[in-house]
Amino acid sequence: MKSAFLTDRGVVKVGGEDARHFLNGLVTTNIDLVRPGLGRFGALLTPQGKIIADFLITEIPAGHGGGFLLDCPKSLAQPLTARLSIYKLRAKVAIENLSDTLGVLAVWDGQPQMIPDLAFADPRNEALGWRVLVPAELAAKAAAAIGAEMTGEDDYEAHRIACGAPRGGIDFAYNDAFPHDANMDRLHGVDFDKGCYIGQEVVSRMQHRGTARTRIVRVKLDNAVAAGTPVTAGDKTLGTLGSSADGHGLALLRVDRVNDAIESGLPVTADGHALTFVAPQDIALPKKAIP
Repeated sequence: MKSAFLTDRGVVKVGGEDARHFLNGLVTTNIDLVRPGLGRFGALLTPQGKIIADFLITEIPAGHGGGFLLDCPKSLAQPLTARLSIYKLRAKVAIENLSDTLGVLAVWDGQPQMIPDLAFADPRNEALGWRVLVPAELAAKAAAAIGAEMTGEDDYEAHRIACGAPRGGIDFAYNDAFPHDANMDRLHGVDFDKGCYIGQEVVSRMQHRGTARTRIVRVKLDNAVAAGTPVTAGDKTLGTLGSSADGHGLALLRVDRVNDAIESGLPVTADGHALTFVAPQDIALPKKAIP
């Protein structure tokens, strides 16, 4: 079993007696399903349905003061804290950026021999493993306690890519991508049965009408290609390559154009290097929801 302390991740706390209701009215996931030891994947959106910040969220046990912890990109922790504070109004909530004192340990390739208090299975994909929220100086001790070997962040990055979990800022752009673009609907990050949240009307319409044609797709490549490189087929641009490692990559592509290229027998390339697709479902065309 492996583990890595992720220096690019931060933690935001939302506490107070109204915290659950407050968050549930703002974010894409159902906070009523979050419990200590159980995490959910979600995002805060613009009113136009674009992703401002995505995060994993878990509940703090009552013995540790209660409230919720959001495992988010560290660069977005303070902006997310400020953005959530805008919506506070008279709600009895306290919002804090804890990134200077609390961080994220990723654990994968095995089952922890004990589960720390602030730990939960990654809700996006079982293969991604576990998240443990812990101060940086205690990360190695926590890894030893759960029976995991400490390794580098690059190892986790390669694992994340192989599992098909997008990383904001490299695989998609914040404030520009819809949840469907970033596969949040496929990674259990959008609850289509919960009540209203910011941007919900746009996201629900995309789901119901089957209009999501841009997707992050798992690809294989035999050469290193820089993130941001255009992906093409013939004279058409299909999208851009995102993160890649160890022959695996993620690309943000128009799946309708990908299917046209495949039907036409055109090779799909990035900087002249051939790309192949890991799974047919990644490039499946959207379907309208049944009324």
